[in-house]
Amino acid sequence: MKKFFGTDGIRGKTGDYPVTPDFFVKLGYAAGLVLTKNIKGNKRPSVVIGKDTRISGYMLESSLEAGFSSAGVDVYLTGPIPTPAIAFLTQSLAADIGIMITASHNPFEDNGIKLFSSCGTKLSDKVENEIEELIESEIKCVQPSKLGKARRLDNARAQYIQFCLKTVPKELSLKNYKIVLDCANGATYQVAPEIFRLLGADIVLINHEPDGLNINLQAGSTHPEFLIDNVKNNKADLGIAFDGDGDRLIMVSERGDLVDGDQILYLIMDYYNNQNKLKGGVVGTLMTNLALQEKCKFLGIPFERSNVGDRYVSEMLRRRSWQIGGENSGHIVLLEHHTTGDGIISSLQVITALLEKNKKISEILKELPLYPQVLINIPLTIKIDTNSIFIKEIISRAEEIMDGLGRVLIRASGTQPLLRIMTEGPSKELTKKAAQFLVEKIKSIS
Repeated sequence: MKKFFGTDGIRGKTGDYPVTPDFFVKLGYAAGLVLTKNIKGNKRPSVVIGKDTRISGYMLESSLEAGFSSAGVDVYLTGPIPTPAIAFLTQSLAADIGIMITASHNPFEDNGIKLFSSCGTKLSDKVENEIEELIESEIKCVQPSKLGKARRLDNARAQYIQFCLKTVPKELSLKNYKIVLDCANGATYQVAPEIFRLLGADIVLINHEPDGLNINLQAGSTHPEFLIDNVKNNKADLGIAFDGDGDRLIMVSERGDLVDGDQILYLIMDYYNNQNKLKGGVVGTLMTNLALQEKCKFLGIPFERSNVGDRYVSEMLRRRSWQIGGENSGHIVLLEHHTTGDGIISSLQVITALLEKNKKISEILKELPLYPQVLINIPLTIKIDTNSIFIKEIISRAEEIMDGLGRVLIRASGTQPLLRIMTEGPSKELTKKAAQFLVEKIKSIS
C-alpha cells in the first residue's frame, strides 16, 4: 500500500503534508537517488519539471529543483505548460524523468505532482514504490562538483506547439471556423490559442488570464456553463474547454450541447474506423457510458473497460496493442500521436474528423444517444469498504429499482476524500431514483 502516491501522482492542499516545501525537497532527492542508481556510464541524469498556473507552483518548483540538484540530477525548467507537454519533452530531451506540478482540475489551494518515465508514460508502480522507500531518508548532498545544474527551457512551448501541429494533416485549415476556447486560467492559456491561430481559426478566448489564484475557478472542463453561453452568443462552430493542466477536455456543440469524453471518444473512433486507421479495439473505463460499448459491438469493434484513471487506460491499450481509449471525464489517449492523454491533440482530432465529414458535431452525435447517467460525490467522513456485503446489497437493490436494465458503480476517488456513485440505465427517472436510494443508504452509515 502506497503512503504518498495515489491514482495519479501526489495531490493535496498546499501547506498540508505532504504538499509542503520540505517534503518536495525530499521527494526530489529520493527520485534523484532512484534515477542515479539506474544510470549507466558517465551520463548525467536529468529531469524535466513543468507546472500549471497555481501560485504555489513557484514554491514547489524551487523545492524539487533543490532536491534533485542535491542528488546530482540536472534540472530543466519549462515554466507553465500542459501536462502532456512534459511527457513529450521528457522523451525529446532524453531525460530520465518528467514531473508536472499540478492538481489538475482541483481549486488553486491544492497542488501536487504527476510523474512520467523516460518513455513519456506515467511512472510505474515499481518506481513509485522505490521513491517512497527513500523519501524519509536523510538528505546527503553529492560532492559540490557533482551537484545538478538547472536551466530554463526557453523554447519548450514552441517545441510542444509543433508537436501538436504534426498530429493533423499539413493541409488542415480552420479558416472561417469559429472556436471558443476555455483555458481554465490554467496551463493551456499560452499554447492552445497559438495552435488554433496557426491553423487559421477564428478564436474567442475565455478564462485565459491566470493570476495564480483563479485556475479552474468556475472555468474549464469541470464548469462548462460559461463556455456554453459563449458558444451560443458568438454563434461559434465549436467550444473547447480544457482542465487546469491540459490533459483532458470537454466540448460544446454549435447548439450549446455539452459533449463529454465518451462522445469525444466515439467521434475519434468513428473517424479512425471510417479511415481504416483503427488498430484493434477501444478501451473505456468502469464509468464509460453503456451506449458506447453497445455501439462498438454493433460496429464489430472490440471494447474493454479498465479501472478509472488514464494511466490504467494507457496500460490496457499497450497490453492489447490498441491505440484509442479514454474516460468520460475527457481524458482521451491516442497512442498513435502521444504516450499520454492530451486535451489539445484530442480536440484537433475531433475537428479533423468534423471537417473530413463536412458535418457539425451535433449531427454526428445523433448516432450515439447516451444512456442517462447520474453521478454523485459523497464526502467521506469514515472509511467505507466498497466490497462489503452492505454495499453489494444496496447495489443489488438499486439495480432492481432500474428493472434490471441499468448499471451501478460505487468507488472511492483516487485523488480526493470522496465516494463516487454512478447509476446508468435507459430510464432517466429510474436512474435518478436508484442514485438517490444509494445516497440515502450510504449517508445513513457515514
